Amino acid sequence: MESVVRQYPEFSYISISYWHDEEIIEKLTMYKKDVDMWLFSGQIPYGFAKKWGGIVQPMFYVPSSGSSLFKTLLQIAYNQKIPFEQISFDMFHPDELERVFKESNIAVKPPYLKYYEGEVPTDEIVNYHYELWKNGKTLAAVTCLKNAQHELRKLGVPAFRVLPTQSAIVSTLALILQTHETMHFKDTQIAVQMIEFDSFSSLTKDTFSTDEIYKIEIKMTEKLLEYTKKINGSLKAAGPGRFVIFTTHGLLREMTRDFTIIPDFEILQLRGQDAVTSGIGIGKTVYEAEINAGTALLHAKEFHKGASMVILDDKTIIGPLGRPEQITYGYAPKHLQILSEQTSLSIATLSKLESILRKIGKIEINAHDLAQHMSIMPRSARRILTELESKGFAQVIGEENPHPRGRPRKIYQIILKQDL
Repeated sequence: MESVVRQYPEFSYISISYWHDEEIIEKLTMYKKDVDMWLFSGQIPYGFAKKWGGIVQPMFYVPSSGSSLFKTLLQIAYNQKIPFEQISFDMFHPDELERVFKESNIAVKPPYLKYYEGEVPTDEIVNYHYELWKNGKTLAAVTCLKNAQHELRKLGVPAFRVLPTQSAIVSTLALILQTHETMHFKDTQIAVQMIEFDSFSSLTKDTFSTDEIYKIEIKMTEKLLEYTKKINGSLKAAGPGRFVIFTTHGLLREMTRDFTIIPDFEILQLRGQDAVTSGIGIGKTVYEAEINAGTALLHAKEFHKGASMVILDDKTIIGPLGRPEQITYGYAPKHLQILSEQTSLSIATLSKLESILRKIGKIEINAHDLAQHMSIMPRSARRILTELESKGFAQVIGEENPHPRGRPRKIYQIILKQDL
């Protein structure tokens, strides 16, 4: 892959290697602020990164195609003389593997194949091949994972790796360039930030007067003009305590570090932690961006004063910015629409719940943790979980008691995707 990437002067790259699955997230965390795009050598590290959800940049992986497998089969047949029916394979879809054999005029149907999608522990792949070899069912293994090949050879198993072809790498690099151009276009999209300021939050009984409120409004306007200048935008007042800023997607994305922090924290928190609520909207037109910003502001208010939310042009919702409970969710996936019709829960609530489960990497949660992630009261979280339980989309699988004298907390297993 490096030898191919070096042929493209438009790319500068960092080469990152790992030997154990648990290193993947550690390496991604180490370099995530230094890259614009991620290119993975295969779908397993890509799957781990996607499941983790900590990467905001576009991610790609080079697929292992039938032509790359054909090269490996040719090497085995010519150099090793190993019968194909005594070889174990992994990753390839059964139909694809059968097609490669058929096109190669190999009159054998491969009997041993571990097909997988997404992230699979390397140990699971190694054990699959090793057990077959140890029990005398196979004489060799063909794997798409470098680390699996390395471990199998340490165990004495003749292991061959399917390497991506140069054409597959070139095609993926072309897709990366195309994505970069698309992102550059997106950076020029209109962005609108609506800011609502509570003038009364910093007043005391001794200073409560219309003159003081007016002074606060003037000072806030001055500060927002400074902030607007930083993002090359324009500011307009939209009523008492509410302001609208017009700028571009790219500038706001940079200011918020890919929509993870509150833009210019000092200005937006000018009068205390709970004073400023913000909604950011991205759109193809000014009207669309302004509508999205207003909707994002309403979502921010659902959390609490001081929250900032974002709605992108594809209706993806991100937020609250700068908080550990930040999640990303979207509107109306089909399975959530159907689930919403069968329960008393809104699509937005179900979408948030699905995003939280994806973020924590498991489908078990209690009401206390759900309340923290959603910024709602524990009784509201319990209502959500009991509603799902009553309709068969959740079940209690245990209890935990973090405090000896407290009430045990029920642990629920959530099943949002079913044959509805």
